[in-house]
Amino acid sequence: MKVDVRTIDGQAMSASAASESVGSTLRIAPAFVATAVDESTGVETTIEAHYSASRGRYIITTIVNRAIADDFNEDRLKHAAPQAILQVAIPHCVALQLDDDPNASWTTVADLTTAEGRIIPPWMAQAVVKRGMKGERWEVIEILYGTAALADLPPVKLIALELDVPERTASDWVQKARAAGWLVGMTSNVGRPAGA
Repeated sequence: MKVDVRTIDGQAMSASAASESVGSTLRIAPAFVATAVDESTGVETTIEAHYSASRGRYIITTIVNRAIADDFNEDRLKHAAPQAILQVAIPHCVALQLDDDPNASWTTVADLTTAEGRIIPPWMAQAVVKRGMKGERWEVIEILYGTAALADLPPVKLIALELDVPERTASDWVQKARAAGWLVGMTSNVGRPAGA
């Protein structure tokens, strides 16, 4: 699904729009508007979402479905798929620095996402699962956990999939990352409990 993600004032979403700090390494856009067009059904769906610090995720505040073709599917018009749009939009709204230099530029998680739809490049996933890579591992755990939690998806499942580890290992790493001071202010109520 292709989704057009914009700031509330209509500008294209970029790392510079991610102005609110979440966790120790992430910044997010405080709100966004995302639009998806389903050519096969002739329906356009637009959502508006705002970050809620108390819930630790984006909350959809508006959903608008609109017919854009004469032969639109009226059943599809009645039933929006806002969660799917939210999940595709979130990586465009989360930014991080890939360099420890405080003056390094910020990049969105969507800019990191590979053609296969993965958030973390395979070389990075292979590197952080090795022994002795705890600091780098916790940083990647925070990126993946934050991306999933903000979209109200199960973080442990995403971490297991991205890093090619069992869910039990992913859950353990989430708990250890949290104990090491990462994941501050991030919680998830989805999936297997992993220290919240």
